Amino acid sequence: MAAPALELRGIRRRYRQGNTVLEILRGADLKVMPGQSVALIAPSGVGKSTLLHIAGLLEKPNGGDVLISGEPTAALNDTGRTRVRRVSIGFVYQFHHLQPEFTALENVILPQMIRGLGRSEARRRGEELLTFLGLGRRLTHRPSELSGGEQQRVAIARAVANAPHLILADEPTGNLDPGTSEHVFGTLTALVRASGLAALVATHNLDLASRMDRRVTLREGRVVELD
Repeated sequence: MAAPALELRGIRRRYRQGNTVLEILRGADLKVMPGQSVALIAPSGVGKSTLLHIAGLLEKPNGGDVLISGEPTAALNDTGRTRVRRVSIGFVYQFHHLQPEFTALENVILPQMIRGLGRSEARRRGEELLTFLGLGRRLTHRPSELSGGEQQRVAIARAVANAPHLILADEPTGNLDPGTSEHVFGTLTALVRASGLAALVATHNLDLASRMDRRVTLREGRVVELD
């Protein structure tokens, strides 16, 4: 049996505000398997973004460990964590953060070349991904020439361009109208299932979350299955 793409073991995270210590995560556990999409649903302020940042190795927990494809990361230094992020994790945010001076295709090519892939192979993969996401006729358009939904689909292609094991998405449709949200969400989940990626998606959209494989929330600093 394949190892979980993401496993959180006993994650603890606290912050100090003056003389007060805030316990945000209190032994959170979670497994996300390859090809599985998990919706993280919880009110603002309970630790969703903190959990995603820790899962993505952007923030260190005060206790516990994050395993990526079965490999523990607690003992890694900053260089090691950066290497794992670059190779194994893709990020999609509410705002696309595309490079405005580059075309859609160039935005997808760039992270691949940074990783060391040749330009011709990076271009081939970029064209393939963008076409899969319905943007085959928009390859040479810059972000200012694309709709909000198209920009977010470019951001999704960029996130998976280096064939990561895991996608972490923080309100990826939160800035889009309902119709566009449906389209973007549909392409994201189709890509996860087609490629065997794992996805952990923080969202307030209960309708979209209901179409994912699992739904979890945060209660008193722990991850709880909703159904």
